Amino acid sequence: MCGIVGYIGENQAVPVLLNGLSKLEYRGYDSAGISVYHDGIHTIKVKGKLAGLREKVEKDDKKSSHIGIGHTRWATHGVPNEINSHPHNSQNGKISVVHNGIIENYLELKNMLIEKGYTFKSETDTEVVAQLFEDLYDGDMVSTTRKLLEKIRGAYALGIMCTDHPDTLVAVRKDCPLLIGLGKGENYIASDIPALLEYTRDYYLLETNEIAVLKNDGVKLYGIDGKEIKKEVYHVTWDIAAAEKGGYDYFMMKEIMEQPEALKKTIQPRVTESGIHLEDVSLTEEEIKNCGRIHIVACGSAMHAGVVGRYVIEETCRIPVEVDIASEFRYRNPILAKNDLCIIISQSGETADTLAALREAKKQGVKVLAIVNVVGSSIARESDDVIYTWAGPEIAVATTKGYTTQVSVLYLIALYFARVRGTMTEEAYTAAVKELHDLPEKTAEVLKVDARMAEIAKKYAKCENAFIIGRGLDYAVAMESSLKLKEISYIHSEAYAAGELKHGTISLIEDGTLVVAIATQESLLEKTVSNVKEVKARGAKVLAIATEDCTAIEDVADEVVYLPQVNHLFTASYDVLPMQLFAYYIAVERGCDVDKPRNLAKSVTVE
Repeated sequence: MCGIVGYIGENQAVPVLLNGLSKLEYRGYDSAGISVYHDGIHTIKVKGKLAGLREKVEKDDKKSSHIGIGHTRWATHGVPNEINSHPHNSQNGKISVVHNGIIENYLELKNMLIEKGYTFKSETDTEVVAQLFEDLYDGDMVSTTRKLLEKIRGAYALGIMCTDHPDTLVAVRKDCPLLIGLGKGENYIASDIPALLEYTRDYYLLETNEIAVLKNDGVKLYGIDGKEIKKEVYHVTWDIAAAEKGGYDYFMMKEIMEQPEALKKTIQPRVTESGIHLEDVSLTEEEIKNCGRIHIVACGSAMHAGVVGRYVIEETCRIPVEVDIASEFRYRNPILAKNDLCIIISQSGETADTLAALREAKKQGVKVLAIVNVVGSSIARESDDVIYTWAGPEIAVATTKGYTTQVSVLYLIALYFARVRGTMTEEAYTAAVKELHDLPEKTAEVLKVDARMAEIAKKYAKCENAFIIGRGLDYAVAMESSLKLKEISYIHSEAYAAGELKHGTISLIEDGTLVVAIATQESLLEKTVSNVKEVKARGAKVLAIATEDCTAIEDVADEVVYLPQVNHLFTASYDVLPMQLFAYYIAVERGCDVDKPRNLAKSVTVE
């Protein structure tokens, strides 16, 4: 989950490394470091955020170099401190390594190296890679890297420097993202595109255990067998401004406000006067008609999007849908039938547990349809079909536009399948398609509740416990809303199906407890109102999110935020918007770092 950047070229390496790391801090920010070649490998590391590393580098008189690697860390092995920070160097000082991922057999390798006389300074698995590379080193970087890959198990993206080859930078990956940026007289490695945008828009995507050898004048790629290979060059089309704050205090607020445009890019090219068109999906009408069950598999917010998808697909298509947390799906020996479909959802397309679940589905012979944002990502490449969300870069750790665009793709799939299966009337289908087409514009209208949510947030910023309740689709939104609140404000928040509260959890409601009731499903409104009365009778303060036709809740709630009346299938896309703003403003009121919540990282590339 850490961020890696590397540079080799005619210019000074340090400014490129520090600038690249600043664009990758969302991947980890408990420590940072760089290694450069200056009459040998010179390494500078600090505990804490990148600002501390900048200060330390400024005072360093050995920072001049034309080659270097950098790292911003999300700790797995060993506490966040300077010793455990990357880069890690070998015992003789010849080798320096940065690493994203986990080396699963590091203890076995470490004990072997200790028996050979190697000593270790850190608690990390990465130091084992540096020491092992030294032990295997035969004078040739590619040959030694191949030997290394035969020894290590796990997930990794590696950047490697060697004092014997001050004109060479080596990179390799397995199940963790790593890009090779292509410039003129200089080349780069990075964990994500924003780190490269100021310097190049052209890059290679490495496959598992492909080795990249970077020099000033070019890049050569090798397979695990040592033979040189050729690859397609990808080109980034979105503008650098998309990865900048654009005047907002935090990326999260910028990305909340970008949702209308992101949804427009996701939805409108796929909606025409004649209906929904998913041109990149190879599923035949026969396969859709014969689909026995859909398995939606994802993690975190993507899983919550999947819960929305379950309600909508089951209602419109009459196909049974299971939603699985990816880390559970893989290990519960899932029962998958020949005519089932697996829908995999991941913003980055590199989520380790989700990628493992995809491979399990493929192993069992089930077709896989992926919903991802990042073009050419591992999940996109390994799926049978992929629908891109086209959300653009999302830098804040807490997803907003990533989630809402995923939900919109699930709407597209639901309506597309429903028409093929004949489970909606033509009138209902046409009305739903039109409303889906208009969703981006209505989203912009709902976001005008911004100032209201800022005021409400001030009233509840000091609360330490919150419960978010709803029924049906509202419960699906409650799950995502609760996650937003807890991950950026550190308020203990739980989502509950409203009818489940009385089965134990209501014992936690006391005077002043915040309960957010999402009540946009007209058919369930009376029951939700009853649940609100139950918590009010026990002293709760209630904030309600409701559509304009659900005025009955006004009599029992302390505050009501009204949303436009829409087709009940699509309410999830609107309910979540005030809750994103509510979580944001509470986090700001509490003095939290909204974009970089403690202990979290954006792309979870370890299991």
